[in-house]
Amino acid sequence: MKKNFLIGLTVIIGIGLLYWGIEYLKGVNLFKPANYYYATFDSIDGLNIASPVMVNGYQVGQVRDIEYNYATNKITVELNLDKEFKVPEGSVVNSASELLGGAKLELALGNSRNYMKVGDNIPTRIVSGLMDKVGDDMMPQVAAMLPKLDSILGNINNVLSNPALNRSVSRLDNISVQLDAASRQLTTLMTSLNNSVPGMVGNVNGVASELKSTVGNLSDFSSSLKKLPLSETVNNLNQTINNLKQLTTKFNDKNSSLGLLLNDKQLYDNATQAIASLEALLADIKQNPKKYITIKVF
Repeated sequence: MKKNFLIGLTVIIGIGLLYWGIEYLKGVNLFKPANYYYATFDSIDGLNIASPVMVNGYQVGQVRDIEYNYATNKITVELNLDKEFKVPEGSVVNSASELLGGAKLELALGNSRNYMKVGDNIPTRIVSGLMDKVGDDMMPQVAAMLPKLDSILGNINNVLSNPALNRSVSRLDNISVQLDAASRQLTTLMTSLNNSVPGMVGNVNGVASELKSTVGNLSDFSSSLKKLPLSETVNNLNQTINNLKQLTTKFNDKNSSLGLLLNDKQLYDNATQAIASLEALLADIKQNPKKYITIKVF
């Protein structure tokens, strides 16, 4: 008897734990005290056991059970609300569909200071959920956009099938190949420059050294120029220029001897005739020396 009792007790405990586990997985805590209310709906699309019951965005309970009344074709939902929560008279349970296809119950509280009794039936109302609003507001716009979308897709197909686009793509491929070749050439050039830079730097250093030496020589030359009597030389040069100016003035003055000598045409003609006569005389002397020179022998 003791063995059978232990076996029966173990089975009962196992069944209890199984039931508690199933209810816990549904979201029902059997050990938490709660108040039970009821709500009757014509339709409960998406509503399931353990669906939340919300008040102002805060969960105050959940759906405990759902039963279908075959006599009235109504659906009775048992609500499991927190023990401390009280439902004012005039409250309404709203059923709204969610975005992902489920449903939730929103409890709109009344303004009465009197509260409903535990087990009372709360009035219900089905409101448009987010999916309903999406279907009512957006579906007409989507339907209006479909012809435009079809036209846009047709234009896109025409553009994609245009041979000019294929030629443009081919040109782009050629440009990419040329850019790749140019990049390789640039890489080769940069490598060559990197190899040549040390030699160029050495040449620059040599040129800098020569420039430094040249600058030193220029400094020495400048020092030598400073030591030269440049002032006296400039004064002598100025005096010489003044003398040349005076001489030029005398040449240009027709009253001076040099001016008369240079500007008198008659004197020039007489001088020319005298030179010509002298040349003729010398020529005659060369031809007839006996005419002018007499040699007597004793």
